[in-house]
Amino acid sequence: MSDFVLHDDPAVAPSYFEGLNAPQREAVETTEGPLLVLAGAGTGKTRVLTTRLAHLINAKGVFPGQILAVTFTNKAAQEMKSRVSDSLGGQTVEGWWLGTFHSLAARMLRQHAELAGLESGYTILDQDDSVRLLKQLMEAENIDVKKYPPKVAADIISGWKDKAKIPASITADDAGEFAGGKLQTLYRQYQERLRTLNACDFGDLLLHMITILKNPNHADVLADYHRRFKYILVDEYQDTNVAQYLWLRLLAQGSNNICCVGDDDQSIYGWRGAEVDNILRFEKDFPGAKVIRLEENYRSTGHILSAANGVINHNEGRLGKELFTNIGDGEKIRLRGLWDGEAEARWAGEEIESLQTKGHKLNEMAVLVRAGFQTREFEERFIQLGLAYRVIGGPRFYERAEIRDALAYLRVVNQKADDLALERIINVPKRGIGNATVQTLYAHARAKGICLYDAVMDLTQTDELRPKVKTTLLRLIDDFGRWRSLISTTHHGELCGLILDESGYTAMWQADKSPEAPGRLENLKELVSGMEEYDSLPEFLEHVALVLENNNNAAGDAVTIMTLHGAKGLEFGIVFLPGWEDGLFPSERTMKEQGTKGLEEERRLAYVGITRARQKAYISYAANRRMYGQWVNAIPSRFVDELPEDHIESDVESGLYDPGRSAHWDSKGLGGFDGPIQKVAARRPSSQPAESHSEHGISRGARVFHEKFGMGTVIHVEGSKLDINFDQAGHKRLMDNFVTLTETL
Repeated sequence: MSDFVLHDDPAVAPSYFEGLNAPQREAVETTEGPLLVLAGAGTGKTRVLTTRLAHLINAKGVFPGQILAVTFTNKAAQEMKSRVSDSLGGQTVEGWWLGTFHSLAARMLRQHAELAGLESGYTILDQDDSVRLLKQLMEAENIDVKKYPPKVAADIISGWKDKAKIPASITADDAGEFAGGKLQTLYRQYQERLRTLNACDFGDLLLHMITILKNPNHADVLADYHRRFKYILVDEYQDTNVAQYLWLRLLAQGSNNICCVGDDDQSIYGWRGAEVDNILRFEKDFPGAKVIRLEENYRSTGHILSAANGVINHNEGRLGKELFTNIGDGEKIRLRGLWDGEAEARWAGEEIESLQTKGHKLNEMAVLVRAGFQTREFEERFIQLGLAYRVIGGPRFYERAEIRDALAYLRVVNQKADDLALERIINVPKRGIGNATVQTLYAHARAKGICLYDAVMDLTQTDELRPKVKTTLLRLIDDFGRWRSLISTTHHGELCGLILDESGYTAMWQADKSPEAPGRLENLKELVSGMEEYDSLPEFLEHVALVLENNNNAAGDAVTIMTLHGAKGLEFGIVFLPGWEDGLFPSERTMKEQGTKGLEEERRLAYVGITRARQKAYISYAANRRMYGQWVNAIPSRFVDELPEDHIESDVESGLYDPGRSAHWDSKGLGGFDGPIQKVAARRPSSQPAESHSEHGISRGARVFHEKFGMGTVIHVEGSKLDINFDQAGHKRLMDNFVTLTETL
């Protein structure tokens, strides 16, 4: 171990200090007492962390085993270990406590398992195991697991554990009405059952250790860790939840040498338990704490940083810092206002092609969306243009499970002999059709040389199947027959919505309380919207088949498409930020559920999005967007209004709908009108070029009649497609051959 002593003379300073700016070096050298390093985006926080670790070992003579270093991912832990070794000239560092919250807590719990009622060889259950165990307990309590899904119960209990709540601390208000108010009892039974099985789930790793460390009867355990850990370092402190925060505070009470690195302006995971207040109250939690701000950004140009600063400065709940750079102003952020989502995707595609011709690689570019359903229009457009792309953080639009399910229904309606499609949805949503029944149907189909659909028709007329199963299958076949009969009279987009509703598929996701369910419902609505671009169901299904066949090589040069949440920690040369409209971004649901707190997290998400860009950033919004199954007047996001004009180059299409944004926001930024999304009949801005007549001679303003929807007025014509405001049924989009012209204006 080196006994190197640091001197003011840089000539004798260790090599790992080279290139550090003044605040970075101060953060490295401030080794004693509580320290909060507010590290803005692109300010070199990882280098500060690893250099600080190397400095503790090299210059301060700290043994690795006296250091507790906490990260949020195993990848970050491995990178930190490698970089510390490089800083020490390749010296391997062994014996320190470096890892994620869960891995470090598990290491501790192995040593103290008996204090939690476990043996040291305990099993850690994954989520599937936890859900199965809860299902058993719920069934034993005669709780309807269809009405109260066990996965939802598991998510609620996991949330309690993230808040360090044991069963005894759960109140009636916490438990609510889920499972008939029995969730507190289920939680207690679940914990008892885990102990019987000598098992715990991931939430227990921290919860058990917090319980042990807080117990005065086990004061020796906490005292031992206080003696052991002389220095504690924490990365991404703004993302910690309550349990992680309490665990750290307990361990830091010994030496009080805790260094937390984070950025309150990048706290964007409140929906999964992160508490931004943990970092905001650091100075209160650790009296005498020093706060060092890293504000020099080494990633982005001046205009990009100034725009990001201008937006985030509107948040009240922040410690405050101002990013700057010495690499030049670069280009201003391009702000683009467009007619609708399709025009937005076309514009982005054209801009990417133009950038490509100027020598920019597709790998340098990313499209960062607020909601998963936004990816469809970009995927469609990129495929049309032949632009390679990859979707990060999830499957491509048509590969998502809920979309494949919906497509399977449509495939069977279009072609009854599609066995694979029928097999996929024959028991989705659950109808009591098990694998044994499906195998019986397939055996009959093979024996007779017929398709699965016809096998169902045959066996519902005989006695091979149980009566209840026969009744269910007969009802399903009747439904398919009725849906098939509507193909000639009902637009396929409308038919898709009808199928999803009548099959119970939409209701299945509406009843699902998991965090993914709202996104799945949005994707289904986007599917229905997207179908309107095609003249027939077969044409649409053929298009989807071609899209799915288009397997771009993710390892090659390709545009990245991902959500803003998934992009945190990444950077790209050129970033497109579409959909900056109120209701979409900031999210209407987030603001309704969380008010000002939710709005500020959405604003932090905007800040994260802008600061992903190194050289160029494009922000766009649409005047009209198809959302929630209908067209809406999309008001430009309040974040657009917050962009400082000196750093923005605005390009809004002539005649674009703009309600005068500033008048709509009160001092809290929550809006002064009834909801950010104004639902209207499907229309384009009146100045948008439109064809004067449809292929059958129907013009805008004409009165038409439809057998199902009655009388209506044509408000937009696009080829053979008509947007119609029906007197009773509201807005519909139909092919012109399904309506009768009664009057022309």
